[in-house]
Amino acid sequence: MDLFIKLSQFLLSLSLLIILHELGHFIPAKLFKTRVEKFYLFFDVKYSLIKKKIGETEYGIGWLPLGGYVKISGMIDESMDKEQMALPPQPWEFRSKPAYQRLIIMLGGVTVNFILAFIIYIGMAFAYGDTFVANTDFKDGMLIENPVMIKAGFKTGDKILAADGVTIAKFDNDINMKIIMAKKVMIERNGIQQEIKMPIDFVDQLSKYEKGSLIAIRMPFAIGAVSEESPNTNLQAKDIITSLNGQPTKYFDEAKVILANSKGKTIPATILRNQKEENITLIVSKDGKLGVNAGGISMESLEKLGYYKVSTKEYGLIEAIPVGITKGKDQLVGYGKQLKMIFSPSTGAYKQVGGFKAIFDIFPSTWSWEVFWRITALLSIMLGVMNLLPIPALDGGHVMFLLYEIISGKKPSDKFLENAQMVGFVLLITLLLFANGNDIYKSIIGK
Repeated sequence: MDLFIKLSQFLLSLSLLIILHELGHFIPAKLFKTRVEKFYLFFDVKYSLIKKKIGETEYGIGWLPLGGYVKISGMIDESMDKEQMALPPQPWEFRSKPAYQRLIIMLGGVTVNFILAFIIYIGMAFAYGDTFVANTDFKDGMLIENPVMIKAGFKTGDKILAADGVTIAKFDNDINMKIIMAKKVMIERNGIQQEIKMPIDFVDQLSKYEKGSLIAIRMPFAIGAVSEESPNTNLQAKDIITSLNGQPTKYFDEAKVILANSKGKTIPATILRNQKEENITLIVSKDGKLGVNAGGISMESLEKLGYYKVSTKEYGLIEAIPVGITKGKDQLVGYGKQLKMIFSPSTGAYKQVGGFKAIFDIFPSTWSWEVFWRITALLSIMLGVMNLLPIPALDGGHVMFLLYEIISGKKPSDKFLENAQMVGFVLLITLLLFANGNDIYKSIIGK
C-alpha cells in the first residue's frame, strides 16, 4: 500500500506538470494559427495506450513515462520529421511564423511551469498558513549529530543565526537547504558569535553518510516503550526523564552523555509522570543504556512543557499573494544555486544528481496534500529551469537560436538546426543515463 501511495503521487505530479508544460506550448501555437499535430502525455514510441484525433490534433497517452510532447507542424524537434521539412513552408507551419511568435510558443512551457509554482505557493499560504518555531526561541541551540556538520565545526547547542549574511528567522522545512547552499554560516556558541566557513565539497561529504537532517530540534528524554528485558520496570511509556545522577537532563542529548559516564551503575533519577515529578533509581547497563526506546513528543506537548513556542500565521487570499511569491522566488533562487554547484566539479554535487527514482523517493508513503503540492511546486520550478538550459532539443536551445535570429536578422539553416537537434538529443540521453545511473549506483552501494 505504501508503494502504491508513493507511485500514485509520483505519477499524478509528473502527469500534471507534463500536461501543463505542453499546454504552455499548445495554447500560443493555436493562438498564432500554428498547426499542432500531436499532444501527448508520455512518449508513444511505436504505439499509444490511448489516442483520439480531434480536429487536426491527435491527443493521446504513450507507454513510456519519460515526459511528454506537442508536435508542431514545420518545427525541427525530437520527431526529426525531415520529409515535412523538405516540402515548401506552409502558412500554418511553425517555420512560417514571425520570430517573435515562435519565441512566445517556445517560452510558453517554462512560463506555465513558473506560474504554476507561484500559484501553488500562494494557494498553500492561503490554505495552510505558516507554522514554525521562531529561531530566537531556541534558547539552548540546536541538536547537531550529523558527522559532516560536526567535522565542519558545528556542535550541539549552537544557535544558527544566518546563512551567507541572510538572517534565519525561523526553523522550518527550508533551513537544512539554506545551510547546504551556504558558503558561510553565522552561529552563536556560549554567547559568542562566530562564523563557520562551509567546506566546498560539503554536499559530496554528506553523500557518504546516511541521509537525515543536518540540524534538529533538541527534545526531552521521553519514554516510548520499555523492553521486556529492561531492569528498569519502574519506567513507563510517556515518562520524561528530567534528571540523572543529580544532573538536570532537559534534553535527550544531555541524558546520553550522563548515561555514557554511568555504565554499569545504579543512579538516582527524576521523572515527570502525569505532570508530576517523581524520584526513582535506574540501572544503567554496561553499554550505557536503560533498556527503553525513546518516544516522540508532539510540538503541542513541547509547548505546554515550556520548551518551544509554536507560531501559526494564517493568511487571507490577498495576504497570501506576496507570501507565495516570496516563497516561489526563494525556491527559484535556491534551485539556481544548486545547479551552479552541480556544474562546479570541486563541490562534488554532481554525484548527487538523480533520475526518476530520486524524484520518486521524495514523495512520502502516506498521502498528504500539503506535502504533495509542496513537492509539485518545487518540481515545476526544476522543470522550468532545466528546460531553459541552452541545450539543443530543450526549449532553451530553441530560444537561444531564436534570439540569435531576432538579434542578427539571420535564420539558422534547417540543416544546422537538424544537426544541433541531434547533438542536443544525444546530450540529453547522456544526462538521462548519468542521472538514472547514479540512482542505480546509490541503490547498489546503499547510499
